[in-house]
Amino acid sequence: MSLAFSALEPVTLPIAGTDARFPLHRIYCVGRNYNDHVVEMGGVAGRDPPFFFSKPNDAIVLDGKFPYPAMSADVHHEVELVVALGPETKIFGYAVGIDFTRRDLQGEAKKLGRAWDTAKAFDFSAPVSAIMPAPQALEKAAIWLDVNGTRRQQGDVSQMIWNVQEIIAALGQYFILRPGDIIFTGTPAGVGPVQRGDRLTCGIEGVAELAVTVT
Repeated sequence: MSLAFSALEPVTLPIAGTDARFPLHRIYCVGRNYNDHVVEMGGVAGRDPPFFFSKPNDAIVLDGKFPYPAMSADVHHEVELVVALGPETKIFGYAVGIDFTRRDLQGEAKKLGRAWDTAKAFDFSAPVSAIMPAPQALEKAAIWLDVNGTRRQQGDVSQMIWNVQEIIAALGQYFILRPGDIIFTGTPAGVGPVQRGDRLTCGIEGVAELAVTVT
């Protein structure tokens, strides 16, 4: 087989404690998985079935720089536990990530009944840390995010409406999961806007920390 032009380099993620890399396949995301965030976004607390959206795998940011995107004046941070799937689509490990969202474009899409792609699936919208290998389900760990040294988001992954195993099971009903898939599992309350020059630091207890500068 010959290619009409050169293929792009595969996207890979660092794995903590080794020089081996994690070959990234797809990025899935869970919407509204913490009740405090559901309420702050104008929803009603409860346990509605999970819903999903996705980002392209080259939306990953590994150099700690998030270029403020064009076509938006209201970009929000959302810190999240990220689950990485390995062979046999079993849990390979965890990371911390930020689901950047063009909130103004998302709001407009909601009003018009349109898809969220321009709000969620844009370039550089998924900074993520190195993956910490851990095959067991993570049931409890503090999660937080600071902007310029001020705490914006704080919670615990035990507050997720749908836990890790439930998310994987539900997602597998809609998609054929593959080794190399990662899942952003939702964000706690406190999401808010970022500006050029902001420095974000975030982390999940026992998993990883991540620093990102908005450029």
